[in-house]
Amino acid sequence: MDSDKINFKKVILATVATVGVIGVAVIAPNIFQVAKQFSGKSKYRKYEQKYYLNKTIQNLIKQGLIKLETKNGLKFVRLTKKGESQLAKYKLGDLEIKKPKKWDKKWRMIIFDIKESRRMTRDVLRSTLNRLGFVKLQNSVWVFPYDCEELIVMLKSDLFIGKDVLYITADRIENDHWLKEIFGLK
Repeated sequence: MDSDKINFKKVILATVATVGVIGVAVIAPNIFQVAKQFSGKSKYRKYEQKYYLNKTIQNLIKQGLIKLETKNGLKFVRLTKKGESQLAKYKLGDLEIKKPKKWDKKWRMIIFDIKESRRMTRDVLRSTLNRLGFVKLQNSVWVFPYDCEELIVMLKSDLFIGKDVLYITADRIENDHWLKEIFGLK
């Protein structure tokens, strides 16, 4: 199926995460019901759907994102720690900040200190902040003009970095004219 329409890896990971352990036979109807909702119709015949689903599950197992278990002759899949991490990255990709019509003249700053041993997490945080439109003041200091505290709380939770990240609301940043210019503020 078209990857720009729906990400089956993401749907499978989210389904397994929601249920915990799920039978492989149970995944198929659920995944293709979701696909049908996105596209309005099922693009492939049932045997093609089954092939595509099996191929996707095999790839997820190879990548270490899910684990296949057999109980009483039935196949089940379980999300691995690596799968949970990948799902969190997918969720982060869906984040966006709603900008109000009028700026309240306050700056939101994100300051973090994440250990070198968690470099990947730090890199994911930086790339997410960049994608959301934050501006980097320093490597671990980022600024944004609109309220985004809820989103940052969710981000901290998803990345397990609660105590390593501070959210600050500031009335003023010295020499902030260049920031106002970047954000198109007066």
